[in-house]
Amino acid sequence: MNPTELRLLIVDDSALYRQAITAALRDVEGVQIVGIAKDGQEAIEKMKSLRPDVLTLDVEMPVMNGIETLREMNRRRIGSRAIMVSSLTESGAKVTLEALYEGAFDFIAKPTSGLFQARAILQAALIEKLDACRSHLASSNTTKTESRPPIAHPATGMGGDNIRPCSLVVIGTSTEGPKALRFVLPRFDLDFPVPIVVVQHMPPDYTGMMAKRMNEECQIPVVEVADGQSILPGMIYLAPGGRHLKLIKNRSGIVGRITDDEPKNSCRPAVDYTLRSAVDVTENGILAVIMTGMGKDGMKGCQRIKDCAGTVYTQDAESSAVYGMPKAVVDAGLSDRELPLGKIAAAVTRHVHRHQALTRR
Repeated sequence: MNPTELRLLIVDDSALYRQAITAALRDVEGVQIVGIAKDGQEAIEKMKSLRPDVLTLDVEMPVMNGIETLREMNRRRIGSRAIMVSSLTESGAKVTLEALYEGAFDFIAKPTSGLFQARAILQAALIEKLDACRSHLASSNTTKTESRPPIAHPATGMGGDNIRPCSLVVIGTSTEGPKALRFVLPRFDLDFPVPIVVVQHMPPDYTGMMAKRMNEECQIPVVEVADGQSILPGMIYLAPGGRHLKLIKNRSGIVGRITDDEPKNSCRPAVDYTLRSAVDVTENGILAVIMTGMGKDGMKGCQRIKDCAGTVYTQDAESSAVYGMPKAVVDAGLSDRELPLGKIAAAVTRHVHRHQALTRR
């Protein structure tokens, strides 16, 4: 078997959707459909012999639903990656978000139009997620680079330790971002002195629910940004799914503007879009943090941050589910520090407090 070929198990209680996914992937190079299952219990049983690399997992199923299946996989330490297949409903979004927290690799939405008429949409979405999964599996089977020392930048000095204050933190992430954010965001203390803006690649309806869930777990209040909302210190702001977040400045300070501008890097919300606007509205330094995700979104925005004497941190390869977005920043020579997931919050806190203290001397 081709070492880059993915072994795929399709899990869905709908025979029609099992057929649709099979048809969408039947002729896709590098994907071998090794079996189908009508519910989670059957999937768990089949995984013993089929040993799939990845499974498409329906969220709502009888006998054992998607969440229960993920929990059972975790209990049995089954290493297959799960791509959730979710309906675009409030209940579907809620369960899908829970699945992402439970360790699902990513998700796609079921087409709302006629099933087979939407085959091209379904195929494109599946191929994108499977390519990311292939990248993740390939990187997991190789020795990842250790965290590198800070990089010297002429504009800022070693490791980006300039003497300008830090007035804003922007975190950008994509694949397995919800799980990573759930680990990082609750570790910021109540006295965090600047706003934290988070751009997570997500469609509509998911980010509002995510903000509510994170607000229950974080010490700092978490909200989904509303159009015209002030961006204030001691708050975490989540960009709305399916729309861009632009930061503008008025007499009262920094304000969030929600737009439907064209996608950037095939993303909306896009990290680049928010980072570029952040540079235009902050007189003081910005700290950008690029975490797990596929693609290069955030790299060009980080270039602007560095050009304006800001600082950039990236999640390291070892702890990233998909080392795409952080790698693009590192390869461009823009990362001041590469950090494991468990050290990001502490490093950000130290940087912000240190630079706030410098301005008070």
